[in-house]
Amino acid sequence: MSQLSEHELVRREKLAKLREMGINPYPADLFPVSHNSKQIKDNFKEDNKVVIAGRLMSRRIQGNASFAELQDAEGRIQVYFNRDEICEGDDKTQYNEVYKKLLDIGDFVGVEGILFTTKVGEKTVKVKSFTLLSKSLKPLPLPRTDAEGNVHDAFTDPEQRYRQRYADLVVNPHVKEVFVKRTKLFNAMRGFFNDAGYFEVETPVLQPIPGGAAARPFMTHHNALDIPLYMRIANELYLKRLIVGGFDGVYEFSKNFRNEGMDRTHNPEFTAMEIYVAYKDYNWMMDFCERLLEHCAIAVNGTTKATFGNHHIDFKAPYTRITMADSIKQFTGFDITGKTEDEIRLAAKNMGIEVDDTMGKGKLIDEIFGEKCEGNYIQPTFITDYPKEMSPLCKEHRENPELTERFELMVCGKEIANAYSELNDPIDQRERFEHQMELAKKGDDEATGVIDYDFLRALEYGMPPTSGMGIGMDRLIMFLTNNQSIQEVLFFPQMRPEKKAVALSEEAKAVFDLLKKAERLELNDLKIQSGLSNKKWDVSIKELTKNNLAKVEKTDDGSLFVVIIS
Repeated sequence: MSQLSEHELVRREKLAKLREMGINPYPADLFPVSHNSKQIKDNFKEDNKVVIAGRLMSRRIQGNASFAELQDAEGRIQVYFNRDEICEGDDKTQYNEVYKKLLDIGDFVGVEGILFTTKVGEKTVKVKSFTLLSKSLKPLPLPRTDAEGNVHDAFTDPEQRYRQRYADLVVNPHVKEVFVKRTKLFNAMRGFFNDAGYFEVETPVLQPIPGGAAARPFMTHHNALDIPLYMRIANELYLKRLIVGGFDGVYEFSKNFRNEGMDRTHNPEFTAMEIYVAYKDYNWMMDFCERLLEHCAIAVNGTTKATFGNHHIDFKAPYTRITMADSIKQFTGFDITGKTEDEIRLAAKNMGIEVDDTMGKGKLIDEIFGEKCEGNYIQPTFITDYPKEMSPLCKEHRENPELTERFELMVCGKEIANAYSELNDPIDQRERFEHQMELAKKGDDEATGVIDYDFLRALEYGMPPTSGMGIGMDRLIMFLTNNQSIQEVLFFPQMRPEKKAVALSEEAKAVFDLLKKAERLELNDLKIQSGLSNKKWDVSIKELTKNNLAKVEKTDDGSLFVVIIS
């Protein structure tokens, strides 16, 4: 209890009083909701009876009457509490004690009432009776607005929002719209595939071999079988097995896991969609991809156009197509066609690209494209015909044996789709796997270091001509909702362990809040911004440094800076 704030202690006292009055603050009974806030507003009719439920989000108590707001899954609705309406007899406890003194902002309340319109035209529920459905013991991080209309204490710190997504969704309702659109995207894509006659499937998350991509896997151990297992890094090889088994088209929305770095566009757990269609090639898949993304953009936003940062993009088909060789030649003047590994390595060095001897021909070309070309493609653009060394699971190009029939779709300098004419020659596939093994031995950490012999066996039974495509769903919804960070489109992104809360004085908190906005400030500037007296300033800085939240650094020229300790 000693660690609880004053507000939390008060709420627990109210909880105890409710129980003493015989009121269960967490009743198990079903509450018979008849309407939500949107239905009331859309179909409003004076004197209609309604039963609604939601969180108490604001209230203005004026003696024997009070206006308040309830928030449910669809928004907010105003409710009017009147003592004599709620307490018809002499006993006014329900209003005077329960409503006025024992309820708090954040509590879940059920209301039965009738609809009316206030003098200022606000659609409102006049409360006839109310029921406490769940007592909130922790105050919501609600912003407050002062007399001048300035907003204070808004719940905007990204780390806190991602850690406490449940609070973020309550106090920042606009955040919910991102996840509504995410669901619309999945539904639109699933419907598009189903209408085309393709079959949704599920493949293993725990796999004996980490295959289908080059990435560091998460590893675990199965006790009963006494074998190591790997969290799925891709589902490609399993979906192709199903094409071997006779399905003409299969797709899956898969959770994949890669034990690698985290940044604004990468989370160790992410969602990918992969689809494989028999008797098709990558040219067909480009047409299919265009139609798919145009359809999804309209389903999510009502238009093919979207804004991403400073860019205005249009997902309306058709999209520009350019080969990787032509792209590199366009932006660097260097033609990779027919060049040896050493010639490409030298060219990369001359372009100022950092390379090393572990990089094979494909990795070198990938580095050149990534450094010099990728960022130039803002509108959806297909980059086609990748060198064979970059695509161990892709069919050799029908016109040039040095290339493969592969495309990637670039948007705003990022890849959102990757597709092949799938390699179905088991002998060629074995040789490609063995070449990848050699690259892995040389130290190429992006080369596949294992061979899936069962997949080779499946190919030996025969796989029809097939085209496959993968789309990063998290990245796609980022583009469609104008979010620069992947954490904004994941309900619960991976986070570092939460630091133990440190009790700070109000002055130290204010200084730390100023510092968080900049991470590093000149000592005297920070002091001036804080507005504290010399004594309070000294105490506040000592608090922050003692608790390892900040430190004072001295630069070569003698200047003093205060820096956040991450």
